[in-house]
Formats: sequence, structure tokens, C-alpha cells
Amino acid sequence: MEIQEDIADGSKDADALNQYRVALIDAFGIMAREGDVSLTAHLHEIFGNPFRQVDFNSAWRTSDVLLLARGIYKERAFDRMPILADAIQDAGCDDEEMLNHLRDANATHVRGCWALDLVLGKE
Repeated sequence: MEIQEDIADGSKDADALNQYRVALIDAFGIMAREGDVSLTAHLHEIFGNPFRQVDFNSAWRTSDVLLLARGIYKERAFDRMPILADAIQDAGCDDEEMLNHLRDANATHVRGCWALDLVLGKE
């Protein structure tokens, strides 16, 4: 609802709404297939921790990091997320929340993942 209000008042564009829709459709599709994954986990995957925003340093977007992140996003190859965490850490990232999220073997990653979107500049 809030996103639609932001679009109506001009503070968000239609592309932003479409990105949220795609992410939610991905998340709900996975939930339907898995059956027992909680909605809370998927919402956290997309929106992260609303009480602690990560300050992403653009210097972490090295050519290797971007190449890897784009491949993960395009191919939905979320099994490569721990490799992305290593690449971002090598580029200087020391944000434990972001690194832990990318390395979490129990996370069900989807397009719209807050950490992957930060890397790709889809803030």
C-alpha cells in the first residue's frame, strides 16, 4: 500500500513498484513450491532489517563483484551468494549483517534480495 502511495505522490516511479512486484512473485512462488517456508523469512530476504540499514560503499562494486552479482541475478544462481560475499569482503566490506546474509546456507534467496540489490545498485 505504501509503495502505491509513493507512486501516486511521485516519490517512487512505476519501475520501483515493478521491482517489488517481481520480488514478491518470486518469493511467493518459492513459498508455494516449498510449502513450509515462512512468509517472515521471505519478507526479510527482500526488505532486510528495517531497523538497521547497511551503508553500502560504492568502492565495493569492483568489476569482479558486479560480474558475479549480475550473473547471480540473471541466472538465479543463488548458490553463488557465498562467493559474492567473499568477493565483497575482498573489496573491503566488513558489514557482518550483509556478509552473513549472503553466506547463509539456510536462506531462500530470490530476486529482490536486499543484499544483492544493494550490490547491483537497485536501492
